Amino acid sequence: MKSALADFEHYLSEERRVSSHTLRGYLSDLEQFRAFLATAFSGIRHPEEVDTITLRAYLGFLHQKGISKASVMRKLAALRAFFRFLHREGRVAANPARVLHTPRQIRKVPRVLSEGESALLLDSPSTAGSPALATLRDRALLELLYATGMRASEVVGLDLGRLYLSERIVRVWGKGQKERMVPFGDHAARAIEEYLAARPDGKALKPESAVFCNLKGGRLTSRSLQRIVEKYVKLAPMDKNASPHTLRHSFATHLLARGADLRAIQELLGHESLSTTQKYTHVAATQLKAAYDAAHPRAHRRPDPDEKD
Repeated sequence: MKSALADFEHYLSEERRVSSHTLRGYLSDLEQFRAFLATAFSGIRHPEEVDTITLRAYLGFLHQKGISKASVMRKLAALRAFFRFLHREGRVAANPARVLHTPRQIRKVPRVLSEGESALLLDSPSTAGSPALATLRDRALLELLYATGMRASEVVGLDLGRLYLSERIVRVWGKGQKERMVPFGDHAARAIEEYLAARPDGKALKPESAVFCNLKGGRLTSRSLQRIVEKYVKLAPMDKNASPHTLRHSFATHLLARGADLRAIQELLGHESLSTTQKYTHVAATQLKAAYDAAHPRAHRRPDPDEKD
């Protein structure tokens, strides 16, 4: 089993070129399955000895432990991918995970900011009282997140050579090392230009230089970006939590509400499947209904002033 897992890891990292986060998730889930086999099925030492009954026993074990449906779905996806790889390589006769039923998961509606809340958040760096360079960097970060819908990992991994300020285009390396071109507007471009001009290493910047750095000159991390967004959410006068991913959700929802095509949004976000993007139609419909209920004079029955209690 260890040899098969090592080969699968090489396949994911070198051929599929999945992100480090995805790779860790797959390997962690499969190691948990291997540990289960060692405890409950000590006689099973090779992948070809695993059958559907074994996998059903594992799913029952997860259910008894109270593992959430989302986590069970993720672990089952890892098992399917693992045995699909082994089947293609001729190391197992069939994929025993293929016939397993996937538990139905209730899709959560993404948390989004309104257009007004987004504007408050993007304007908040000017009131932060941070060092001038940090304020310029943070404003540029927030503007680019909202202007492009980029993931946190994509923003902190962005190199200067992939940013075309004059054309208002950024080349994004997304999940699975897939590239996409995403436009952005004047507000984001100006904020980035001001930040880059203020950097002490401005004249030494190269195409491989990180666009966003900490105050010591090192590349910003995803965790640092998370803290920056949380900082300005607290400063902005709004009662709502938000993360870098909230700005990604807000980007997509606001585009859809203003008439953008769903497939165009899919391309901008880098989603492989349109079904992943379709969740924003529900968000937009919910916001539209709320706006209607608040504004339409006959949305609700209003009390008759002459009506007695």
